[in-house]
Amino acid sequence: MQSYKNLFLIGTSHIAKESIETAKTEIKKIMPEIVALELDKTRLNAIITKEKGRITIKYIKQIGLKGYLFAKFGQYAENKLGKIVGVSPGEDMLAGYETAKEIKAKVVFIDQEIEKTLKKFSKEVTWKEKIRFVLDIIRTPFTKNKIKIDLTKVPDTKIITQMLKETKKRYPNFYSVIIDDRNRHMAKKLFILMKTNKKILAVIGAGHEKEIIRYIRELEYAN
Repeated sequence: MQSYKNLFLIGTSHIAKESIETAKTEIKKIMPEIVALELDKTRLNAIITKEKGRITIKYIKQIGLKGYLFAKFGQYAENKLGKIVGVSPGEDMLAGYETAKEIKAKVVFIDQEIEKTLKKFSKEVTWKEKIRFVLDIIRTPFTKNKIKIDLTKVPDTKIITQMLKETKKRYPNFYSVIIDDRNRHMAKKLFILMKTNKKILAVIGAGHEKEIIRYIRELEYAN
C-alpha cells in the first residue's frame, strides 16, 4: 500500500485471493470516509450480476472492432486464469465495494468509462502492435528467461515495473490508451476528492499507484 497526504492506495490483482482479503482488511483498518474503486458503474454491475451484457452490432460499431476484440480477449484471459485460482475476475473490487458499504463509507468510481477506453483503443492502437502482441504470446512458452508469478498473490513491485516498462517499449499506443490515459483520469478524480480533506482509500490495479501519485502532484503544482 502507498499513501500521499489523505490518500491511501491499495494495489490489487483482479484474480488474486490475497487481494480480496487485503481490500477488506485495509478498508476496515484505515476506516476511510471515501472508498474509490478502479471501476465504472457498468463494470461494477457486470461483476455483481455476473452478466456480460448483450453485444450488438451497434455496440461493436460504437467501440470499434479492435476495441471489441481486445475486450473479448481480456475477458477470456481473466476468466481462464480466474478458474485456475478459483476466483472470479473483479472480486477484489467487489470486496472493496461491499466493505465500503459495510463501514458506511462513500463509494466513488474513478476509472474511465469502458466504452470510451475501448473506442480510443480502436482508433489509436495499430494492427501492427496487435500482431506483435499475439506473436509475443505465441513465443512466450519457448522463452528461456520466464517470469514466474504466483496467481494467488499480487506480483512483486519489481516484476510489475519490469512488465510495464516492457509494455511501454513494445506497445506504446496500447500503453498510452490502456494504462497512461486511465492513470491520468483516475488521478484527476482523486485530486478532486482529496480537496475535501476526507480520508480516501483507493482500490486500484497493482502498478497504477506510483504514476497516479505523480500525476496528482503535477495537478497540485499546476493549481
